[in-house]
Amino acid sequence: MLTVDAINQYYGGSHTLRNVSFEAPMGKITTVLGRNGVGKTTLLRCVAGLLPVRSGTIALAGGDVTRAPPYERARRGLGYVPQGREIFPRLTVEENLKLGLATRPRGSTIPGRIYEMFPVLQDMRHRRGGDLSGGQQQQLSIGRALALEPKLLVLDEPTEGIQPSIIKDIERAIRLLAGEGRMAILLVEQYYDFARSLADRYVVLSRGEVVMAGRGEDMEKDGVRERLTV
Repeated sequence: MLTVDAINQYYGGSHTLRNVSFEAPMGKITTVLGRNGVGKTTLLRCVAGLLPVRSGTIALAGGDVTRAPPYERARRGLGYVPQGREIFPRLTVEENLKLGLATRPRGSTIPGRIYEMFPVLQDMRHRRGGDLSGGQQQQLSIGRALALEPKLLVLDEPTEGIQPSIIKDIERAIRLLAGEGRMAILLVEQYYDFARSLADRYVVLSRGEVVMAGRGEDMEKDGVRERLTV
């Protein structure tokens, strides 16, 4: 579903991503790990089209989107859940979710499964987004991305600052989505145990480079935890 091939990205004179390559297949959860400042969020912003790449290619569902703007990637099925949630605090929960319908045919409605996965959004659909807790806002951000019925769901540290009970809800939802086999999931995560519990495949970044990659079930054997604490 997603193929990233030898991409390079720069901030001014700083080389932030160095020949990064990996794939995120349909029906699988691909987890990107690494310490702070190694380029994880930069990578996701490049995938989403929010940052340009200097070289290399990004393909989504077999089509080259390397130079495509973010709205075109959304039309092709990319749903993005940014770090920090970035919901609209003055809009209601329902209005935030409806924003996710922008790429869908006119008259489309909010998919019922969003409320099934996150019942609190149903209960609070008429409240302003800014009145929700941090964990509820994260559920709202994921729900907004799911409203466009993505083929690729990109999540940037969905557990950051979230209470443990909601982390479990988010983990269950991600596992359910992957199990349906209708989308690929690309997950950046700092919380190692959360990432290991979900990963079908993993990629470890260090100083903008892929330094380890493999199957999720091999993360312990491969010493990924130790690599992240060095």
